[in-house]
Amino acid sequence: MSPYVYYFECLREIFRIQFLSSVIRMILLLCYLIIMRSASAREVDSLRIDGLKWKFDGKAESYSSPVIFQDKIYIGSEDHFLYALYLETGKIAWKFKTAGAVNSSPIVFDQRICFGSMDGYYYALDARTGKLVWKFKTGGEHKIGRNGLWGMQPDMFYMEDPFDFFISSPIAHDNGETKTIYFGSSDGNLYALDAANGNLRWKYPTGGAVRTTPLLYEGTIYIGSWDQYVYAIDAQSGNLDWKFKTKSDEENHLLEGIQASISAADGFVFVGSRDGYLYALDAKKGNIAWQYSTWPSWITTTSVDGNGNIFLTSSDSRLLVGLDVATGAEKLRYQTKGYNFSPVLIDQDKLYFGDFTGKLYVLDRITGSCSGFFETDGRKQNKKRLLNSAGILEFQYLLGKRDPSLYATTVEILTLIQQLDPIIGQPIIKDRVLYLNTAHGRLYALTLHNH
Repeated sequence: MSPYVYYFECLREIFRIQFLSSVIRMILLLCYLIIMRSASAREVDSLRIDGLKWKFDGKAESYSSPVIFQDKIYIGSEDHFLYALYLETGKIAWKFKTAGAVNSSPIVFDQRICFGSMDGYYYALDARTGKLVWKFKTGGEHKIGRNGLWGMQPDMFYMEDPFDFFISSPIAHDNGETKTIYFGSSDGNLYALDAANGNLRWKYPTGGAVRTTPLLYEGTIYIGSWDQYVYAIDAQSGNLDWKFKTKSDEENHLLEGIQASISAADGFVFVGSRDGYLYALDAKKGNIAWQYSTWPSWITTTSVDGNGNIFLTSSDSRLLVGLDVATGAEKLRYQTKGYNFSPVLIDQDKLYFGDFTGKLYVLDRITGSCSGFFETDGRKQNKKRLLNSAGILEFQYLLGKRDPSLYATTVEILTLIQQLDPIIGQPIIKDRVLYLNTAHGRLYALTLHNH
């Protein structure tokens, strides 16, 4: 029996006892409320994040999610480096310099680290030494943008999308005969490379930049493109199986394009789009099984738990939502204090993710109750100045007397928001230590304690 059910039964018994005076009943009721508050506090504090093990302060912003291999943790940075840090101390083991920001998340495959850079290359390094094994040149990486982006002024100028944080991260697959690396590119292509030497096996062209990390599911690669299409491509041949078009925004091009990586479970692929919809598509045919709307808010990440649930996060509506994979029925909803771009880490019965205010949330996977949180240094220092009275990150609150139609205003406000040290990458857990990278390039190693 949960503590809440138990205390409710006690309360009912209090009011059933007829001979108690009204004063005694009031005293008992107050005692009950105190106990309930205490019980609630214990539930909320059922998992504590404390005991900073170490912190690595990078020299630049970072939108990469870390990966762990053996005794090291690897992370990319806008200072053009991929860093390998010792897991125990956070000290630099080695670093590798590229000619552009490392805005993809690295993977480990066959004792190698593979990642992409804004210099247009995808690299494979020896994971132990950081020595280059091979590199592959794409058609080039660039920020998404257009003249008069989203209707902003002055409309004759080219404007980069200020929320285009990362490029496609690679995945690797060994089918027993061949080992292949897959990734997308700003040049619009999905690439398949020989993992041993980086030679091109095949490429498939889309009509827009590919930001999503490819998903391999039952022999098919799934990607989303900025051309609003989802593509299902045979992993071996590179031939198209099907494609599906999400919604367009012909007026401002704000609510269109696929930035969130794709998830799959139980014969469905799940696509979150900037059009504000999550689409559940038949993995074999591409037909819609169901769809879920957060319009007019972008869907920024999707994650499945293997137990019949899919979790999505959204931008302006600040939501984390849990849905039934078969029906799309809503099972969980939690609203944060800021935009959500951090992919959800599912670890046993907990959900871990961060928001733009620099807050990491720990939610119960079933109930959605918050059972712990962590604040970045930037949030601690700047939340009273940059968040409204309810602790919410609000564009209008920061706007002041600035002109909201100007692109320069959006850039200026995002510069302010960066002072909160937003959490955009996905956290990772190993041996009850949580590793968290932030937009300021700080990588935290935090111990977890259950109560």
